[in-house]
This record gives sequence, C-alpha cells and structure tokens, in this order.
Amino acid sequence: MTYKLLFHLHNDDPLIGEVDELPDRTDQIITINNPRRKDGKDIHYLEGNVVTIILPVVRITFIEILPSELEEKIISFVKD
Repeated sequence: MTYKLLFHLHNDDPLIGEVDELPDRTDQIITINNPRRKDGKDIHYLEGNVVTIILPVVRITFIEILPSELEEKIISFVKD
C-alpha cells in the first residue's frame, strides 16, 4: 500500500510525496516518490525529471499522514 505523506522540513517549505511503507523510528533516510510542494508545484531545487528522492530524517521536523482518495469519499454519520 502506498501512503501519501506531508513532510515538514527544517527552514524549508513542506513537501508532499508517496512512500511504500511508513517510516520506522530507526530509519535514517526516507525514500519519497513523486515529490512536490504542498500546492502541487515542482520543487525548485530538483531537476524536472526527478521522480524519487532520498531524504535524511534529520532534515524532517515532523510528518503528516494524509488520507487517501478512497478515505476522503467515505461519508461518516453527522449528528444534527
């Protein structure tokens, strides 16, 4: 299963990307597929044809796990 994550970096704009597995607490690097800025634009310091980056964990402040499109379509009960 692929997870869509939002990476908040030290002194930089957040990045969105997909990973095959959630990072473990012992990981020192994270391989990110399809990296892009939070607004969907290309990252200015990467070449245009880059599809995967390896990011050291020490550059990451925290990580958000974003819901998949399937989870967003699920309607939960609403109390009136």
